[in-house]
Amino acid sequence: MAVALTAICALVLFIVLWVKHTKDRHEMEQHSITPEGLHTLLASRQDVLLFDIRQPLDFLADSEIIPGAMRLSPKELLENPSLIPKEKDSVVYCTCPSDKTSRAILHRALALHFLRAFLTDQVP
Repeated sequence: MAVALTAICALVLFIVLWVKHTKDRHEMEQHSITPEGLHTLLASRQDVLLFDIRQPLDFLADSEIIPGAMRLSPKELLENPSLIPKEKDSVVYCTCPSDKTSRAILHRALALHFLRAFLTDQVP
C-alpha cells in the first residue's frame, strides 16, 4: 500500500512539474524574438526600446552591447520594473532566454501587465 501511495505521489509530482515546464516554455516562446526578428525590427526603424540585462560576469566576459541598448542589471530591473515603459515595444537582451533570470524577468513583466516585452538571447 505504501509503495502504491509513493508511486501515485511521484506521478502527481511529475505531472505538476511537466505542466509547469510546458507553461514556462510556452510563455518564453510567446514573448521571445529571434535575433533575426530583432534585426528586422531594428532595421524597420520602429520605436523599440532595448535593455541589456546580462549578469555582471557575463557582461564582463563580453561587453559588446547592441547599439542604443540601455544597460541594466537583472536585480535593478526586478526591483524597479517601471524602468521599462508599458506603452512601448521593448526587447530585453540577456545571455539565455531559458535561464532562471529571464524567466523571473518575464514573469514579473507579465504580472505587471506588460504585453509588449520580448526576450532575445543573441545579438543580431
